[in-house]
Amino acid sequence: MLCLNNVKWKAEDGAEILKGIDFEIEPGKLTVVTGPNGSGKTSLAKVISGVEQATEGSINLDGVELIDKDITERARLGVAYAFQQPVRFKGITVRDLIELAQGSKIEEVDVCSLMSKVGLCTNDYIDREVNDSLSGGEIKRIEIATVLARNNAKVMLFDEPEAGIDLWSFNGLVEAFQELKKNKDMILIVISHQERLLEIADNIVVIADGKVRIAGPGDEILPQLMQDEKAVACPVEKENN
Repeated sequence: MLCLNNVKWKAEDGAEILKGIDFEIEPGKLTVVTGPNGSGKTSLAKVISGVEQATEGSINLDGVELIDKDITERARLGVAYAFQQPVRFKGITVRDLIELAQGSKIEEVDVCSLMSKVGLCTNDYIDREVNDSLSGGEIKRIEIATVLARNNAKVMLFDEPEAGIDLWSFNGLVEAFQELKKNKDMILIVISHQERLLEIADNIVVIADGKVRIAGPGDEILPQLMQDEKAVACPVEKENN
């Protein structure tokens, strides 16, 4: 169980971005966090992963308090995070990156399986450097593959995984999320306002102005988002074309 209690965070300029976030996420379910641009979704992802340190509150994973732990310590405890804007690594190949994520050597057949889930051909990418020669969409998909490779992950956190992904690859990614949901020990969180992901969500959390506006089972929250006049401030996107 991942429990957030009164989580607050201020930017460097002193602006309060997260204003007291409270919710719980159970393993074995897909939770989609959605909301308008600037509502604090990415900030929340960074605070959960440890990229940013919360200024107040509690983030508890299976009884372990994370609030005072940095990103490396949280990774060791099983928090895996796919950035909205992935980092590039000159001199490191795709195979290197996946093996680093998994923590061991990886068989070719397993690399193929991971790469196919994100819509990339293994032969074209496995020995390529993760550098500026890759497009934004390619680097995004490779990073998602590294998160999927994590053996010790208790929490998988994806920030707008649909960004830079074509429709065919996106469909494969949806299938990967549905497969991950079968792991009853996994906490799966996706930051998105993509309709297809909202449709397969077990739970939806709507963030607005740094607070939880509404949260609950996906089959209850999504119809409200579609009907509520306030949803104009929280657009639900159709599938990529």
